[in-house]
Amino acid sequence: MNLILFGPPAAGKGTQAKRLVEERGYIQLSTGDMLRAARASGSPLGQKVAAIMDSGSLVSDDIVIALIDEALTTHAGAPGFIFDGFPRTVPQATALDDLLARRGQAIDLVVRLEVDDAALLARVTKRFNEQGRPDDNPDTFKVRLKAYNDQTAPLVPYYKDRGKLTAVDGMASIDAVSAGIASAIASKAAGRA
Repeated sequence: MNLILFGPPAAGKGTQAKRLVEERGYIQLSTGDMLRAARASGSPLGQKVAAIMDSGSLVSDDIVIALIDEALTTHAGAPGFIFDGFPRTVPQATALDDLLARRGQAIDLVVRLEVDDAALLARVTKRFNEQGRPDDNPDTFKVRLKAYNDQTAPLVPYYKDRGKLTAVDGMASIDAVSAGIASAIASKAAGRA
């Protein structure tokens, strides 16, 4: 099962991905983690990533796809993959589809965690005031949320048109969100059988 958890920052994707890893043995492919690991590895690709990151530039989609390809090979026997942080744009989605097709695979399910932006901002502001997490700065969060909404909005029809998109209420309790995701996975798996 190849799964994308889709939702804005602070929607709970990380919490849900962690549960899927623990409960189902899926492998979480976080592009941020993969870029940091590649950089630390010292491999030829890692050296390329380090040079790009050190210059302050964004790592190209081609490099991210190469890292994903490498991770899919490393974990070839896994029961499923969770794509985290990628794709964020339609060109990235088509590149991922092409990569998976070359491997005889596809994205099976895209779970969109539907959230209320104002409630999300309130949640992040409260967490920032209580914990002082720098990534929860409300002003920075507003910029990240706008970028998410601007860049990823086209992915909703992209995956909906392909029959892969399922919405789950991301404002529900953690357990209720997990149950919604489990139900979506079971439905998709039953449809494939």
